[in-house]
Amino acid sequence: MSDQPPPYTPLPLLSSFPPDPYPDQTPEPASTPTLVLPNPAFPNKRKRTGFRRKLPSGSPAAPVAVAASPSAQPPPPASAADDIIVINREPTAEAVTALTAGFPADSLTDEEIEAGVVSDVGGIEQVNYILIRNHLLTRWRETFNSWLAKESFATLIPPHCDHLLNAAYSFLVSHGHINFGVASAIKERIPKEPTRPNTVIVVGAGLAGLAAARQLVAFGFKVVVLEGRKRCGGRVYTKKMEGGGRSAAGDLGGSVLTGTFGNPLGIVAKQLGLPMHKIRDKCPLYRPDGSPVDPEVDKKVEGTFNKLLDKSSLLRASMGDVAMDVSLGAALETLRQTDGDLSTDQEMNLFNWHLANLEYANAGLLSKLSLAFWDQDDPYDMGGDHCFLPGGNGRLVQALAENVPIVYERTVHTIRYGGDGVQVVVNGGQVYEGDMALCTVPLGVLKNGGVKFVPELPQRKLDSIKRLGFGLLNKVAMLFPHVFWSTDLDTFGHLTEDPSHRGEFFLFYSYATVAGGPLLMALVAGEAAHNFETTPPTDAVSSVLKILRGIYEPQGIEVPDPLQSVCTRWGTDSFSLGSYSHVAVGASGDDYDILAESVGDGRLFFAGEATTRRYPATMHGAFISGLREAANITLHANARAAKSKVEKGPSTNTQACAALLMDLFRQPDLEFGSFSVIFGGKASDPKSPAILKVELGGPRKKGATEGGKADQHHSNKLLFQQLQSHFNQQQQLYVYTLLSRQQAMELREVRGGDEMRLHYLCEKLGVKLVGRKGLGPGADAVIASIKAERNSSRTKTRPAKLKIGIPKSKS
Repeated sequence: MSDQPPPYTPLPLLSSFPPDPYPDQTPEPASTPTLVLPNPAFPNKRKRTGFRRKLPSGSPAAPVAVAASPSAQPPPPASAADDIIVINREPTAEAVTALTAGFPADSLTDEEIEAGVVSDVGGIEQVNYILIRNHLLTRWRETFNSWLAKESFATLIPPHCDHLLNAAYSFLVSHGHINFGVASAIKERIPKEPTRPNTVIVVGAGLAGLAAARQLVAFGFKVVVLEGRKRCGGRVYTKKMEGGGRSAAGDLGGSVLTGTFGNPLGIVAKQLGLPMHKIRDKCPLYRPDGSPVDPEVDKKVEGTFNKLLDKSSLLRASMGDVAMDVSLGAALETLRQTDGDLSTDQEMNLFNWHLANLEYANAGLLSKLSLAFWDQDDPYDMGGDHCFLPGGNGRLVQALAENVPIVYERTVHTIRYGGDGVQVVVNGGQVYEGDMALCTVPLGVLKNGGVKFVPELPQRKLDSIKRLGFGLLNKVAMLFPHVFWSTDLDTFGHLTEDPSHRGEFFLFYSYATVAGGPLLMALVAGEAAHNFETTPPTDAVSSVLKILRGIYEPQGIEVPDPLQSVCTRWGTDSFSLGSYSHVAVGASGDDYDILAESVGDGRLFFAGEATTRRYPATMHGAFISGLREAANITLHANARAAKSKVEKGPSTNTQACAALLMDLFRQPDLEFGSFSVIFGGKASDPKSPAILKVELGGPRKKGATEGGKADQHHSNKLLFQQLQSHFNQQQQLYVYTLLSRQQAMELREVRGGDEMRLHYLCEKLGVKLVGRKGLGPGADAVIASIKAERNSSRTKTRPAKLKIGIPKSKS
């Protein structure tokens, strides 16, 4: 690493900035009164504890509109099915609870739509579903130590909405939004023996792996967790420090619960009866010589820092897509030079302290953070206090690991996946076989190629692994004989004169009130964190003591030598190779989504903080991703079980599927000429299955000869004519084939009529047209799944009369 500050390339200067890039343009439905409330899910955050700063006003975190109480709604229609139900008189408060839990206030999530929770998206049914869903979430937050039973809501929900209660309850349970954790009432529901034939191998026993494994065991799967370390928790590690009759528990990895309003780890802590210590706002700063920073200068520089961050948001808006190729560091340096108003050395040292704090919040050098997307997750901040957990976050880890089958010291180096299942190869050549695998290794390990995948991962996933950043934060934990610092604060900071060392011991955490002993933690961020990896521990501790003595000895306070010290080395830890992820230059939030995608037709899944675009770089993000993948694994297992049931069923299934096929093609998804198509799977997946039907004989349809010429010849023309010669205009022959959605769309674009399409189909795509029986049992499963999808997503013919009155914020 260079001893100089990271180089910045100045940007072209702008004479003026455009208006706010996030104007509030959210329309309000004229027919639905709304109540605009400040959104407690997105409060402004203190800058000095290393958390993301506030967004500019007018950003996606602006106040949201929440539906007024049902009594303020327009008169309901006459039919009971068209009524907005009344569960309680505080739907606004419950909508806010849903927001903090990650649900949109006025619409369905993509997962809810895919699950078919309502048959009429956007109508009254959706309004009532959302009211029920929000009520269930609110009740769960209030009764987290008990199993939330669906039956307890039967008297609150009108009979005509029973199906919505069933849908909401089933979705929330299966996706880990309610009835999760370590409460006795939850653990009692876990089956003592697996109830499913499927085996899932979880790679990694961090928070993501533990959350997924615990949920999968509760769902009845056979589970084995392979962990390379001698302990669980991964990058969450609470170290017990001892010496001189003193002891304390220090978090050497993840240490802060960032927001408690919707944080599921906050619920786990409450289930364990653990108090949470709010990190106090007071954070005094000290100059390099140990003297306190002038409060007025501190206030001025902090204001300048925030103003430049606001202007960087305006700058990226004016730059458009070009901002993806520019770093936040380059933008801030350009703005500082033109509008920084920093005239003294003390002001520059203070400004560099804020830059170090920003590098801590993102675990990345500012010269590598994306100007366009460095803060893309800010709108999803859960809100609430930032807290330490007395005794350390290891208490959460141990509770989540209870009764989870973990095999330690099993370093995974190869994962093979295919249609028949997975094989996971560990050190020593031992092979674990299963139906599915969940990979939760940190992004740093994936970047380094620490796990070999056979076959290789799709290129789009490899590209995302390369684009995303994975930064570094290190710590020096010191146990002292007694507390010599002030006990009325949890943090204090120290400035440096050398900008290249701005992140070196720039922030101190006091754990005296939560660790059980006089424990102090010094943080190392940015470029200094990388240099720290090769610094001898004795030198590091000596440097920290020099800083502390420079601060306290002028006050007449003696600073003793520590009883025990621990220096972290997360960058060279082979099981992490870094601390947490960030959006690097050239990357975007989409890369988190791509990392989360399963591969191998639902055989290999991925979880971890680097697989969630909403909550990256957080402990709760890792935990939530594990619950998410447990739901995805269950969905794929259920789909395979249904397919197997169809394939292994009696011969009557073939006749039933033939009748289903005839019924489905009465309303094809696509028609052109003599061709018609029905689709299965997700519309966003070009490889999802489709069934093509070709009608031979019967009256010629529009488009059958489109663009063709009388003298046009090709290799399939004779085949087409011979097939038709067997039948007159009153007789019809149907032939079929299986293909992908993408192939069907390509076929539709072929010009020259049916004859050219047949040529393209048989010679270019290489498919074979067969009769209904020739499709085989594989097609039966596709037919059954398409039928099921249509049943769950069939919309009502009547127009939607009302949408819930919570307009979506433009982001």
